Amino acid sequence: MAVTYRALSRLLSYPEASLQAEARLCAEAIISEGLVPDRISGSLGKLAEYVADGDLYELQAAYVDLFDRTRSVSLHLYEHVHGESRERGPAMVGLVELYRTHGLEMDVSDLPDYLPVFLEFLSILPEAEAASLIGEAAHVLEAISERLKKRQSNYRAVFGALLSISDRPADKAAVQSLLAIKDDDPSDLAALDRAWAEEPVTFGAGDARDGCSAPQQAPAAVKAQRP
Repeated sequence: MAVTYRALSRLLSYPEASLQAEARLCAEAIISEGLVPDRISGSLGKLAEYVADGDLYELQAAYVDLFDRTRSVSLHLYEHVHGESRERGPAMVGLVELYRTHGLEMDVSDLPDYLPVFLEFLSILPEAEAASLIGEAAHVLEAISERLKKRQSNYRAVFGALLSISDRPADKAAVQSLLAIKDDDPSDLAALDRAWAEEPVTFGAGDARDGCSAPQQAPAAVKAQRP
């Protein structure tokens, strides 16, 4: 099911002209593979149209406001699990080691828990293993999905797709615990600077991957699509 995860990764990535050109192809690839239910595929089609037809500058500004300036919907998974605690560092190292055990070396300008990077990793795994890893993060994905629903964001479709693939439902108590955390104000730039004081890190070396086609073999590197 490599195509579905790669396509979801692309649709959730920072908007660029190349993504606009292939957004509809990504949605069509997901529908063709059949891993995601039809009721959610329609929402993915709307997201693809939003990305493909929108003004690029406006898309980019909206993306930054939504995902980079609002920690409660951050695409960094461990932000929701560990926050700024000391456990986050070892968790990051563990995730990088997990990638390496499957033949991946990261070459990114972002952290290994960045969701589009994680989805690229899932694209090379057996279906059951990928669904299990999604299940481990289901409470985080569900909480983000609920917050995106309140914002009427088209990006919610990606989270609905992932939750439909998960091998288990999200823990409701864990979801409510995350939702109890106060939302950020993306217009408060001073608070944003304090919250995101850490610098991005780089792991390994290799070539970037993009597009919605299935890989022919395990890739040498995974790269996030970021500005």
